[in-house]
Amino acid sequence: MSELKLGKLPDRTPVKITITLGPDLNQALREYAAIYRATYGEAESIADLIPFMLSGFLESDRGFARARKEVLLEAPAGTEHHRPERRSPSQSRSTTNQED
Repeated sequence: MSELKLGKLPDRTPVKITITLGPDLNQALREYAAIYRATYGEAESIADLIPFMLSGFLESDRGFARARKEVLLEAPAGTEHHRPERRSPSQSRSTTNQED
């Protein structure tokens, strides 16, 4: 078998997660979507905005980044520690019927 520069692609199976929101958060998300539409001239559904919002939040959380790195460093030698691949929100779009 030949050596390819591109490694095997990661699992890209989207996962659907169902959540319940309180009325205040639901209203805030509706308002955010309306402001997004007014700002960019394009309407996006709340369901399409949420993965980008979550991704941005996680990427900006330095405490989470440090803790995640520490967890990887603490893995016992010789054991394979699975680190979930980073996905762009477009790869995270929900199309399957799995629930967490």
